[in-house]
Amino acid sequence: MNMSEYRMTIIVPVFNEEDNLNRIETTFKEYFAQSQVKSKVLFVNDGSLDGSLKKIEKICAKDNDFEYISFDRNYGLSTAIKAGIDTISTELTGYIDADLQTTPFDFDKLLEHIDNYAAVIGIREKRKDTLSKRIQSLIANSIRRALINDGITDTGCPLKVLRSDVAKKIPFFDGMHRFIPALIKLQGEEIEQIKVRHFERIAGKSKFNLLNRSIKPLQDAFAYRWMRSRYINYKIERSKITN
Repeated sequence: MNMSEYRMTIIVPVFNEEDNLNRIETTFKEYFAQSQVKSKVLFVNDGSLDGSLKKIEKICAKDNDFEYISFDRNYGLSTAIKAGIDTISTELTGYIDADLQTTPFDFDKLLEHIDNYAAVIGIREKRKDTLSKRIQSLIANSIRRALINDGITDTGCPLKVLRSDVAKKIPFFDGMHRFIPALIKLQGEEIEQIKVRHFERIAGKSKFNLLNRSIKPLQDAFAYRWMRSRYINYKIERSKITN
């Protein structure tokens, strides 16, 4: 199949999500069948210790709409996202978590606006998380807003569409997945926010806890503030280059 037929590659990081992969395959096939934007999935296996890689290989072997890369060990979510962005060659980059607490069908809501923005990100409506997870997210979002004030309602929403040229210029560091919208704004780009649906986790276990939802985001927020104050951004108005 000609790769140029695809307009969007959807990054799906995977770490010990064996029980979710069959549902991911089925759900995305249903989505691809009705979406007006030709898309494919790129699994990024982040050193899973269960049977995730075998299932990913099986899915990708029988369907060209699914591809994968696999790490030699677990590196973390930010590295998985960066590796995905580095790998893709399509015009657009999508992102969704493997737990499918958001649905790929809502990508179409975001895609309606992407031609006018550098990125369109979701805002989770009527969240179906546990009470403890909602409290942890509230703490993390409060920290981010106090220190960064980037105007983003739900920076942790795992449903995003980005122009790939913008995504590839995001300055990466460990923990950057919490600040993708803010890092895009550093480039002088505009972002749209759209309400999307949210669902309970059906299978697998959440990888987040109080430590990586509060203490680490606090550390990363200070790292972002430091980088923002020293970020280099420029536009060339005219040039004459001789090769």
